[in-house]
Amino acid sequence: FQACTGIENIDEAITLLEQNNWDLVAAINGVIPQENGILQSEYGGETLHGPAYGPTSHSTAASSTPSSSSAFRHVVPSRQIVERQPRMLDFRVEYRDRNVDVVLEDSSTVGDIKHILENELQIPASKMLLKGWKTGDVDDSTVLKTLHLPKNNSLYVLTPDLPPPSSSHSGALQESLNQNFMLIVTHREVQREYNLNFSGSSTIQEVKRNVYDLTSIPVRHQLWEGWPPSATDDSMTLAVSGLTFPCHRLTVGRRSSPVQTREQSEEQCTDVHMVSDSDGDDFEDATEFGVDDGEMFGVASSALRKSPMMPENAENEGDALLQFTAEFSSRYGDCHPVYFIGSLEAAFQEAFYGKARDRKLLAIYLHHDESVLTNVFCSQMLCAESIVSYLSQNFITWAWDMTKEANRARFLTMCTRHFGSVVAQTIRTQKTDQFPLFLIIMGKRSSNEVLNVIQGNTTVDELMMRLMAAMEIFSAQQQEDIKDEDEREARENVKREQDEAYRISLEADRAKREAQEREMAEQFRLEQIRKEQEEEREAIRLSLEQSLPPEPKEESTESVSKLRIRTPSGEFFERRFLASSKLQVVFDFVASKGYPWEEYKLLGTFPRRDVTQLDPNKSLLEVKLYPQETLFLEAKE
Repeated sequence: FQACTGIENIDEAITLLEQNNWDLVAAINGVIPQENGILQSEYGGETLHGPAYGPTSHSTAASSTPSSSSAFRHVVPSRQIVERQPRMLDFRVEYRDRNVDVVLEDSSTVGDIKHILENELQIPASKMLLKGWKTGDVDDSTVLKTLHLPKNNSLYVLTPDLPPPSSSHSGALQESLNQNFMLIVTHREVQREYNLNFSGSSTIQEVKRNVYDLTSIPVRHQLWEGWPPSATDDSMTLAVSGLTFPCHRLTVGRRSSPVQTREQSEEQCTDVHMVSDSDGDDFEDATEFGVDDGEMFGVASSALRKSPMMPENAENEGDALLQFTAEFSSRYGDCHPVYFIGSLEAAFQEAFYGKARDRKLLAIYLHHDESVLTNVFCSQMLCAESIVSYLSQNFITWAWDMTKEANRARFLTMCTRHFGSVVAQTIRTQKTDQFPLFLIIMGKRSSNEVLNVIQGNTTVDELMMRLMAAMEIFSAQQQEDIKDEDEREARENVKREQDEAYRISLEADRAKREAQEREMAEQFRLEQIRKEQEEEREAIRLSLEQSLPPEPKEESTESVSKLRIRTPSGEFFERRFLASSKLQVVFDFVASKGYPWEEYKLLGTFPRRDVTQLDPNKSLLEVKLYPQETLFLEAKE
């Protein structure tokens, strides 16, 4: 490692190797930047990224030959000092509820980190205590390279001299961010309300995007009413926008086209006045006598109509239906079926693909401005309160205008794709005077079935009867679907419960097995500790036994003390000691028998006294254990 990196300090080299778990390749890659070259390793053709140092005039012949014992083809001589580029160190510094990432070269100092944190945290560097260093004392002048740090480091800042931040305002703001706001959004053109729940952390922009998904009005075309005056930025959260909690009403509509000229406005007003003053029955029957509607008033029929029900070649079905709804309301009033705003596929999803209990029939209204029956059908039947109420409760109503040939062709294509060619051919063969048409669609498991095609020459009662007949068929099918769905959910619940029980059983078995393994490991550990303690005590005992002075003989000329010691188990052992021997010799003798004086007390009889409390450096004669004495051992508490 030193030969490849040029690091002469052995302590630094060992520290870097330990940081990389003694992985030579990883350690060299961590020290030598990869862009400086490539070191070729002879361990299985492995490539080490680093400077490609070649042999110099100081290198020996042995080091430059293929038979060299070096692990690398290119070796830096040990005396050659290699100038290595500084390492980049990453620091994640935590301060209260913030984390700051700092990247510095290892040639920087601790003070440099504090200066960066001073700009990020707005705290004076002199007030910071930078903690988390794994080495000893660190001050601002300490160079990072001398700390032998790994690449990624975690530190934290303490500011004992600064008061803690006030939590009242931040606590109130956090509480507002966690609240849920109910926004009641009214779609102005279709008079439809949406109840939307948003958290306080949601932004105004997110609300507008969600409304776009519901109404198909792009955010740039949305015209809002009801936002508080403080809600001036779409990036503002609802919690700080000033909305009324917990419920707030808003209205959204589509931005109108450029303002019409005065002449166009006056002409439109005149046309509306002419239509409203005409006799309804004469107007409806005029075509039957060969008189066009507009010719009754001396103007072209195109001038009588405000605008087409639906734009021709509309790219977005949702936008086309918005115009259809708005035009229908302007012609026949606000009491009309609520038309679904979206594509036909989305209407299918809404009607057929929810839970069985929530499914509805799909009613498709096909409008045609050129039919003589259209005005009567729309005004007297489709806008009747009973029909509107029944449709809103039991049907999803979708509409399309068949007046323009391009729109007619587009619907027939959709009809062929969803209902088949037979239904498409049936609609294709309908004459203009047979419009408008009302299609009743029921969703089935594998296909969509057209239950009824109602033509415009009908009455309110007949229309209601045919709608109710379709509902009877649908209700019978719905009950079967509900039964099948309940049975399927019951089976899934049973399977889910079985899976959960099996999982819990596996968890219990695993926990039991792990507990047994832990218990066995703990027993093994305790047994090892016990053996080690016994071995240690035995070694101490033997050492004390060998260090005891020899026992004096009875006929010794020196004063001899004879001690008789009783063990807690009732056994006795005797020994002679010189009266001049220290009391510590007696303690060592007792310990050599397996009764260390740290665990046992040596008590005298007359008078009763604790001999272990006496000075162990005094002689037996001084502690009055001469010429003989009976002692007994007692375990300490």
